[in-house]
Amino acid sequence: MSSFCPNCPDQTIVDPPQTVYENYYHPQHVQVIHPVEIIRQHHCVPVYHHCVTYTVKDKMCTVSGLKKKSRKRK
Repeated sequence: MSSFCPNCPDQTIVDPPQTVYENYYHPQHVQVIHPVEIIRQHHCVPVYHHCVTYTVKDKMCTVSGLKKKSRKRK
């Protein structure tokens, strides 16, 4: 490896300027009105209510297989 280092003069190059913008934002109050219309719709819905009616009957029943005893006349 060579240890030779030439003595080069310094140079300066200047590029054309660039514009850099810094943006700053400040709040501005703006009212936005959203009108809402509410429509109330009414509907008839059948709801079934079940009613039960009943009757009660009494019925006399005979016991099957039993015969009436006949009486002997004296």
